[in-house]
Amino acid sequence: MSKVRAHVLISGRVQGVYYRLETREQAVACGVTGWVRNRPDRSVEGVFEGEKENVDKLIDWCRKGPAMAIVRNVQVAWEPYRHEFSQFDILF
Repeated sequence: MSKVRAHVLISGRVQGVYYRLETREQAVACGVTGWVRNRPDRSVEGVFEGEKENVDKLIDWCRKGPAMAIVRNVQVAWEPYRHEFSQFDILF
């Protein structure tokens, strides 16, 4: 399997609905490392690293998000894998 890195930007009603917390839970369950954070424009940003199949699974989850979220758009930019992270963090 190949390792990948995705830089993800999620927009819609994605702040104040536990989006970051549940993204972290999903990432840990998928074996994906990286981070997620809120942005001032009320979107959510993340960087995900791991096996392509697992990163794809996390991105698919991001398209729906937690129960109270309304996801309007998910932008994904694929970047070179860096093996930069040892866990998945919520950044503030």
